[in-house]
Amino acid sequence: MSTLNVLSVASEVYPLVKTGGLADVVGALPGALAPEAIHVTTLVPGYPAVLAALEGAEMVHIFHGLFGGDARLLKGKAGGLDLLVLEAPYLYERPGNPYVGSDGRDWHDNAIRFAALARVAADLGLGLLPDLRPDIVHAHDWQTGLAPAYMRYSGRPHAPSVMTVHNMAFQGHYSRELMQVLGLPPHAFSLEGVEYFGGIGFLKAGLQLADRITTVSPTYAVEIRTPDGGMGLDGLLRTRAGVVSGILNGIDDSVWNPATDPMIASPFSAENRSSRAANKAALQTRLGLEVDPNALVFGVISRLTWQKGLDLLLERLGTLLGTGAQLAILGSGEPWIAEGFVDAARMNPGRVGMFNGYDEPFAHLIQAGSDVILVPSRFEPCGLTQLCALRYGALPLVARVGGLADTVIDANEVARAAGIGTGVQFGPVTADHLEAAILRTADLWRDRPYWKKMQANAMKTDVSWRRPAAAYARLFRSLRAEAG
Repeated sequence: MSTLNVLSVASEVYPLVKTGGLADVVGALPGALAPEAIHVTTLVPGYPAVLAALEGAEMVHIFHGLFGGDARLLKGKAGGLDLLVLEAPYLYERPGNPYVGSDGRDWHDNAIRFAALARVAADLGLGLLPDLRPDIVHAHDWQTGLAPAYMRYSGRPHAPSVMTVHNMAFQGHYSRELMQVLGLPPHAFSLEGVEYFGGIGFLKAGLQLADRITTVSPTYAVEIRTPDGGMGLDGLLRTRAGVVSGILNGIDDSVWNPATDPMIASPFSAENRSSRAANKAALQTRLGLEVDPNALVFGVISRLTWQKGLDLLLERLGTLLGTGAQLAILGSGEPWIAEGFVDAARMNPGRVGMFNGYDEPFAHLIQAGSDVILVPSRFEPCGLTQLCALRYGALPLVARVGGLADTVIDANEVARAAGIGTGVQFGPVTADHLEAAILRTADLWRDRPYWKKMQANAMKTDVSWRRPAAAYARLFRSLRAEAG
C-alpha cells in the first residue's frame, strides 16, 4: 500500500498548546494513522510554546507581506509530531491563551491571525513546496475554514480537502469589510461562498467549499443538520448531506492506561481492579472528602459552563448528596457556576470537594478514583472525558447527545438483564431527567455484582484510535482516488 501524505492544519495541538479536545485529536491522529500507511504533517501557528519545543528547525519558505509582515515556514519535530510551523511574531508571539488576551477578550486581529494559517495551508495544497505536497489537506474547526476557500478560489489544481467540525458553537464570524484584506475575491462573497449573515464565516466557508465534511461522532453529524444543533448552518449541511460523515474520536490509550499511569496513586487493570480502591482513598484525601470506600463518588472534569450542563448539577446537588454520595470537581469556567460549586464545597465539608482550575495529573486521579464520571452536556460533539472514564472503570453518567450517546451503553433493564451496560444515559437534558439518572445510578451502585460487571465491560471497551483511524484512512483514500 502506497503512503498517502496528509497536511493537517489546526490552531492548537497537544502536547504543545491545548485549550480543549481539538488539541488532543490533532495530536493523536498522526500516530494513529501511521499504521494505515498515512503520513501526517501538522501545520500550526508559531506560538512561543511551539517554537520553544521545535527540534531540528529548518526554514523551508519565506512569505513576504503575509497579512502585514514577513513570516517564515519552519519544518521540524516536537512532541513526536512532524510539524510545519508558521513563524510570524506579529501574529502569534503573545502570552497565554492562543485566542484571547489577558482581559478575556478575543485578540482583535484573530481574523487575520487564522486567515494567515489557512492561507499557508492552501499554498501548500497548491504545491508551494514540491517535496511537501500533500495528497489531502485536513482542516480543523473555524480557525482553518478558509483553507478550502483559498484553494478553490485560486482556480488552480489543488489537493482535495476535508473539513472537520469539533464544535459547531465556534464559527469565526467577521465583517465583510475584511474581504479584500483577507485576499478573497469579490465573487466569494455569496451564499455559495464565504458570506454568512452579512459577514464572512470562516467555518461556513470550510463547510461550503471543502470536498468532504466530518465531525467527531455519528450522532453529532446528524444533530448538526437540525436547527438546534446546526446553529445557523443546518441548511447548508442538509444540502451537503452526501459529503458529511461522523467519525468518533478516540483517546491515546498509552497515556490513558490505568495499568501504567504514573499520575495515579496505584495502578490497576480490567483483570485486577482491587488496587483501584487506593485511588479512591487518595482522591478523597486530596479533596478533603470523608475517606469511605462505600461512599459513591461522582467525579466532574469539565469546563464549568452552560454547554456542559453543570448548572443542572448545581440545581440537583441536594438529590446527589441525599443518596449518601460524594462529589469531586475539577474545572473552571463561568463564574456563577464555579462559585456555586465553591460554595457547595464550603457548605458540605467532607461531601463536596472542588479544585477550581485545571491540573492534568489530578484529572487522571479523578478518573482512577471516582466511581462515576458525570457529563450532563446540553450538546457534546464527541467528548473525551467519558472515553477516559470507560478506560479507568469510572462509569459515565452522560446526557444522550452527540458522542456521549454513541460511546456509552445505557444500563437500562434490558442491558442490565443481559449484563452489557457500561454507564447511564439520560435525556432530554433537563434537571429533572438528570435527577432521575442520579437516583438510577445510586440504585445500580447498591447492586455491587452488576456494578462490577459494568466496570469490567467499561474497561474492556475499545476507546483507542484504532477504529477511528481506519475510518479516516478509508475517507482519505477514497477522496484521493476520486481526485485522480
